[in-house]
Formats: sequence, C-alpha cells, structure tokens
Amino acid sequence: MTRAYPSHQLVIGSLSVEVTVKPIKNLHLSVVPPHGSVRISAPEGMSPDHVRAYAIGKLSWIRRQQTRLAGQRRESPRLVVERESHYLWGRRLLLQIQEVNAAPRIEAHAKRLVLRVRPGSTAEKRQSLLAAWYREELRREAAILIDTWQQRLHVQANKLFVQAMTRKWGSCNPKSRNIRLNTQLAQKPRGCLEYVVLHELAHLLVPSHGEEFVTLLDSHLPDWEERRRLLNSLPLLCG
Repeated sequence: MTRAYPSHQLVIGSLSVEVTVKPIKNLHLSVVPPHGSVRISAPEGMSPDHVRAYAIGKLSWIRRQQTRLAGQRRESPRLVVERESHYLWGRRLLLQIQEVNAAPRIEAHAKRLVLRVRPGSTAEKRQSLLAAWYREELRREAAILIDTWQQRLHVQANKLFVQAMTRKWGSCNPKSRNIRLNTQLAQKPRGCLEYVVLHELAHLLVPSHGEEFVTLLDSHLPDWEERRRLLNSLPLLCG
C-alpha cells in the first residue's frame, strides 16, 4: 500500500496549491497534466511561510506551464465505434469492429485495430475490452523495460501496477518499491514509456527530484528531457 503523506491546500490569490509534507531535503514543485494542477512537496519541519514564499516566487513559471497545458491538444472520449481513431505506441490506427460468435479478441495491424466481439455487444463492453487490452499491452512492454533498467541501475522494484491516472504518468514509492504507470502510456511512443520507467526506477536510488536525481537521468538517458517534452506535448485523452 502506498504511504499517504499529510497534505493541505495553500491558496495564493486565485491559485490553489496542494502541499504535501514528506521526508525529503528540498522543495519540489510540479504543474501536473492534464489540468495544470499545482503540487509542492515540502520537507518535514519547513515553515509554512517558507513554502508560501517559494510558491510566490514561482508564480510566473506556474502560469506559463498552465498556459502551455491549456493549449495542449486533447482527444475526445473514445466511443469505440467503426473507423474511430485509436493510438498504439504513437501510431494512429483506425478501429474495425467485427461481430463474431467467438471469444472477444483485439488485434493491432499496421493501420487497423481490429476488435472482434459477439453480436449485440454494448458500447460499455467494447470500452471495457479495449481498456483491458491497453493495460496488458502496457504491462508487457513495461515489464521488459523495467527488467532492463533494473539491471542497469542495480535496483529491484517490487510490484508493477498499471492503472488509469489523471494527474501523472507514473509514480514510485521508494519504501514499498512499487511502480505505478498510467494506462495512457500505451498510446504514446515507446521512448516516452522508457523515460517514465527510468524516472520511477531512479527514485529507488534518489527519492527526490534534486540535482542528484537529474544527474542520474542525464548519465543513463541523455535525451530524457526531449522525451519528457514529447510526452507532455502529445494529445491527452479526455474523459
């Protein structure tokens, strides 16, 4: 189970900031896609006035990031209907629905995503099948990358959880050593998934996002910042 750290809302004018107190050394600020919510992780014992002053000093940067996210393209919710656009590892595929008297099945081809369902299947059933298929696609690819990067970093994660996430692409609990990944990563290029996997596994060595953490990413994946920018610039799936 992921440890729940104490948190509270810091209000600065019209801006609401979620402040979470953790056993870390430095303040960490993030503007989280898709909605641009603002979060600060603060060291235990740091005064609220210090955290407020830090947030005020970052207001211009926060507004720029929120403006960027607000202008980011968004995909409409998927209805799972014939010739609808879906994405797999960055490739656009057109959905083809085939009704057959057999167990449901999904196949990805060069330009098509074939969904075979029983006659009369509901939209909810088709959505459920597709969501489960994406989870398994992501789980399989992530497992390969996790194994590779565990060997390179000389770390060992405990469990991998693949789930719908609205505020971040992934997370890592250094104490439980559990990794969580956003199901939508299966729709993004594999290079983006590799960046997220490395990012989360690196937290098993460096829990914070400070200079040591950045140096670690730089040494193992020199283009990680480009991959992060690509990931955060791609269309978001609304829902």
